[in-house]
Amino acid sequence: MTRILLLGGTTEASSLARTLAEAGADAVFSYAGRTAKPVSQPLPTRVGGFGGVEGLSGYLKTESITHVIDATHPFAAQMSTNAVQACKSVGVPICAFERPAWQAGEGDSWLHADSIESAVNALPEAPARVFLAIGKQNLAQFAAKPQHHYLLRLVDAPEADLPLPHTTVEIARGPFDIAGDTALMQRHGITHVVAKNAGGAGAAAKLTAARTLGLPVIMIGRPKVPERPVLGSVAEVMAWIAHPSAA
Repeated sequence: MTRILLLGGTTEASSLARTLAEAGADAVFSYAGRTAKPVSQPLPTRVGGFGGVEGLSGYLKTESITHVIDATHPFAAQMSTNAVQACKSVGVPICAFERPAWQAGEGDSWLHADSIESAVNALPEAPARVFLAIGKQNLAQFAAKPQHHYLLRLVDAPEADLPLPHTTVEIARGPFDIAGDTALMQRHGITHVVAKNAGGAGAAAKLTAARTLGLPVIMIGRPKVPERPVLGSVAEVMAWIAHPSAA
């Protein structure tokens, strides 16, 4: 019998969840629990971590999981690494369902950074107004340049004081559109954009808006995770479930 663990939190995961539910698959959708009100899913859902590799390995065995699909955010490197190691330890096949990375096009002014630290260093020394479009997990590192004013767009309102002295917070959940992001940047007088290369259409509007406004974008590259099959469509994932050794 097939029993699937879908590690979610992305648009791709939600799309796959709908297909699995329609197919009557025995599957569990897992959220990391970083948002207060995650999008409801048509599958049985669990929220929260597993307790590292050992905890996830135990879950796979206890729940008789036969397939793991990693459709987490491309920057959830620790979860993806843990998933690969746990699956290897218990002999469960795993694949990643991942959106392609964004690519700079004509008219874009991108500066590539290989880490959060590199992105901080890439910001100017003179005070600037920065759209820090990276979520809430890595804000503290930007305190190294407190002279800037940072615009944050978050799904949930912060529950504690932010580690940056000068911030404006907008509460919103994507997908976003070009007109809205252009207006947002103009309204806040943005001079620089910092983004993680998450890929996908839901958060790409800010890049088009930056291009239109002639703003530089500091683009943070994806972290490395252990090798596993990477698939790009629901159809490919469904085919992998039927024949995981073929990927």
